[in-house]
Amino acid sequence: MESELRQRSVTEDHESDIDQLSIASEHHLSKKSSTIFTIDTTPLAPPNENDIDLFTSDKYHFSMIRNLHMADFITMLNGFSGFYSIVSCLRFTLTKKSYYVQRAHLFIFLGTVFDFLDGRVARLRNRSSLMGQELDSLADLISFGVAPASIAFAIGFQTTLDVFILSFFVLCGLCRLARFNVTVGQLPKDKKGKSKFFEGFPMPTTLFEVCGMELLIKLNRFNDEVPFGIIRKGKFLEFHPLVLIFSFMDVV
Repeated sequence: MESELRQRSVTEDHESDIDQLSIASEHHLSKKSSTIFTIDTTPLAPPNENDIDLFTSDKYHFSMIRNLHMADFITMLNGFSGFYSIVSCLRFTLTKKSYYVQRAHLFIFLGTVFDFLDGRVARLRNRSSLMGQELDSLADLISFGVAPASIAFAIGFQTTLDVFILSFFVLCGLCRLARFNVTVGQLPKDKKGKSKFFEGFPMPTTLFEVCGMELLIKLNRFNDEVPFGIIRKGKFLEFHPLVLIFSFMDVV
């Protein structure tokens, strides 16, 4: 009787070890299969109370910087790309050298790369950030809102009405991002927990305008050579009809 009980106990322990090894193996394989370019967009678990305490604690110096994740730094590179694009526009307006505005376009596309990578890196490291969503929205506003509007102004859309339309373009993007951050918790989710829809065009879709402006630079159709010219030139409320593309992207 004792020998049977011992044999049964040894068998159960052996099966338990096999199950644990199987679970560990599956976990290891799942981590190995994750890459930066994975198409899996399953949302990560939200930050817990410990993450909030680390950000708000005064026990250590530089608590905010110490608790930023790698994905957060990549998101800030997106913001840097947008800011450098704006600086390149300023250099273009001062020097009239077209390669500065081409550099401005380049940095917006570079910001798109960082915007793609930050979420992938977060999933690769299996770490969600407390500030990630807010950082991403602010960086997108700079790179895909303020920077394209700055390029448009620099290449010739400079009348008072042009500036109001470009301001409307930026402010609509600002409101859309703020609305998304506020309502993302209430939006319907799919089986993976991802929001089923985004109200309005996402900010990176302004790359269509950026590509169009890059084409104008290639064709030397900027400043006084902007296509379709100016309506009511020299009169009250003069404007470039081509600038209406920016307002169209906001109201759709």
